Amino acid sequence: MNQNLTNILAGCRKRNRKDQQALYKLFYGYGMSIGFRYAKNEAGAISILNDSFLKVFDRIDKFDPDRPFKPWFRQIVVNTSIDYVKKENKLLMHTDIDEVNDLSDREDILSRIGYKELIGMVQSLSLAYRTVFNMHVIDGFKHEEIANKLGITIGTSKSNLSKARQKLQLLVAEHLKVTQHG
Repeated sequence: MNQNLTNILAGCRKRNRKDQQALYKLFYGYGMSIGFRYAKNEAGAISILNDSFLKVFDRIDKFDPDRPFKPWFRQIVVNTSIDYVKKENKLLMHTDIDEVNDLSDREDILSRIGYKELIGMVQSLSLAYRTVFNMHVIDGFKHEEIANKLGITIGTSKSNLSKARQKLQLLVAEHLKVTQHG
């Protein structure tokens, strides 16, 4: 960890406002990139980020300064995002299915789509699909963990992931048609 970050974190432990502001500025972009994956819009991502920083400042004494800060911060933002989704979720998380066929990702196709376009496609998914997709594919949670955190069954988690991938495949195919013919 660089010395500047070490000093900022030490100041945050003393509840120094300048250091809290410096930490916020330093990790704003990174935190927003995580929050944006879960939120439907910028306002939601900002809400996630602000709640995350409140937790960081509240729990800074629990952070081990001998370990890297970024993974610790990331975990707080991911967990805050999951809490946000659970709070905002007014939709049912969709019905169970027993068997789910895993669809393979095609790197050659994805390499023709920009990051912002791909994130836009993920954000266009329903809340249930987007949440499970982010938790499993991006953040590496297992279906058992997703089910426990969201209060759904493992089958529902698998179903939502499968449906999210199917929807994303359709969106990617449509995007590629438009870019080839447009």
